Amino acid sequence: MKRSEKEAVISALTEEINSYNHFYLADIAGLDAQNTSKLRRLCHSKEVKMVVVKNTLLQKAIENSEKEASELYISLKGNTSMMLSQTGNMPAKLIKEFNSQGNEKPVLKAAYVEESVYVGADNLEALVGIKSKEELIGDVISLLQSPAKNVISALKSGGNTISGLLKSLEEREA
Repeated sequence: MKRSEKEAVISALTEEINSYNHFYLADIAGLDAQNTSKLRRLCHSKEVKMVVVKNTLLQKAIENSEKEASELYISLKGNTSMMLSQTGNMPAKLIKEFNSQGNEKPVLKAAYVEESVYVGADNLEALVGIKSKEELIGDVISLLQSPAKNVISALKSGGNTISGLLKSLEEREA
C-alpha cells in the first residue's frame, strides 16, 4: 500500500471515529464466510458499523482523532475489527447475542464508551449493562412521574371517599 493510500485510509478512519460516540475493537479471526456474513447483517440491523482495519493504521487514526483513547493501543494485536455505534452498549449486546448462538467469535478486545476505555473481554458484561442516554432519560422521567401519579391517585380516591361521606351524612339528616 502506498503512503498516499495509507494516509487516505487513516483520514477516513479518523473521520469515522470522530463521527461516532462509541467504538469497540473485536477479534473476528477464524469466522467463516457464512458467520461473517451473519455478523455483518446483525451489525447492520442494530445500526452498528463494522470495519476490519489494520492495527497500525487504526492506531494512527486514534492518535489523530478527537478522542483520548491511547490505552487502546495495547489491544491492537492480531486481527482487529472496529464496531462503531451511537449507542454505547449496542456492540456489546450484539457480541453477546452472536456468541450466544454458539459462536466463539467475535471476542471483545477493547472499547471506548462514554469517554472511558475498557480493555479485555472480561468487560463485556459491564458494557452490556451500560444504559444509553435515551434509557437514562426514560428512567429519570419515570422516577419524576411516579410521585405525581401517587399524589393524583390519592387525591382522586380521597375525593371519592369524602364525597361519599358527605352524601351519606346528607341522606341521614333528611
